[in-house]
Amino acid sequence: MRLHFFDDFKLGVLKGDTVVDVSAAVRDIPHTGPHDLIGGLIERFAGYRARLEEAARQSTGVPLGKVRIRPPLPKPTNIVAMAVNYMEDGTRAEPAPINAFLKSPNAVIGEGETMVLPDVPATIFEGEAEVAVIIGRRASHVRAADAMGYVFGYTNFIDGSARGLPPAGNTFYQMKSRDTFAPLGPFLVTADEIAEPHKLQVRLWVNGTLKQNFNTSDMAHKIPRCIEWVTSIHTLEPGDVLATGTNHRGLSAFQDGDRIELETEGLSRLRFSVRDDLKRTWARETRLDRQEKKLEGTTPQLTGKHAPAAR
Repeated sequence: MRLHFFDDFKLGVLKGDTVVDVSAAVRDIPHTGPHDLIGGLIERFAGYRARLEEAARQSTGVPLGKVRIRPPLPKPTNIVAMAVNYMEDGTRAEPAPINAFLKSPNAVIGEGETMVLPDVPATIFEGEAEVAVIIGRRASHVRAADAMGYVFGYTNFIDGSARGLPPAGNTFYQMKSRDTFAPLGPFLVTADEIAEPHKLQVRLWVNGTLKQNFNTSDMAHKIPRCIEWVTSIHTLEPGDVLATGTNHRGLSAFQDGDRIELETEGLSRLRFSVRDDLKRTWARETRLDRQEKKLEGTTPQLTGKHAPAAR
């Protein structure tokens, strides 16, 4: 099943290329807004799935192109993002130590929305294509052997980054939790529709040019281990997001006017745009391009405020 919000945050089920409004079927779930409605539904999904399926059967729906798709998780309690969690096409000799960071729930945007690059002296802005795991029930001190039983489903996720901000070493919080730096969606795809989450092709295009193209089989610490480790530190709630990391070799600068598309096998395609009021520019090369040219670090800023020549 594919769940999402649309228009004024009505709850929808995707039926072919149409959207069926199933809000009436979940009206009795206690909630104050869409953020805890979806969390409450996820927590109670076993008891509501038949209702949703019946509601979808009884309606012809509305064409997907005639509605405004909203973030399917407007404000998760936790967004946990795994760090350096890919083997980078076998170029890493061994997995990096397991690590993660929190992103602000206020960073979430959805289909057709805009990532806004802030006026800060970042050396580069990037967006990392990732598969996000959606937690299905309260999870604390979960064993890896049991972890997949806590997975509700999956969605596309972008981990926006403002890299190189001073002072050196003061990194994850100010780099990752900027407003609009967590695009996700367009749908929540229930776990039963994804036979093997560790064999999914992930592709990201910038202005129609393919930049990232990797498979989740390259993941260093697999989903069960990630859930085990994160829940040994703090509890995850229904509807929480666990982003599983990216292969960094295809990363390139996000800049003003960019049209971004992320498609993970089985999870549909997420589209959004980028706005930078300062109109800063970088070369259109990827990290792999720079590696092949024997260049160090990320692409330097070419023009605009905070470019090296302007300092």
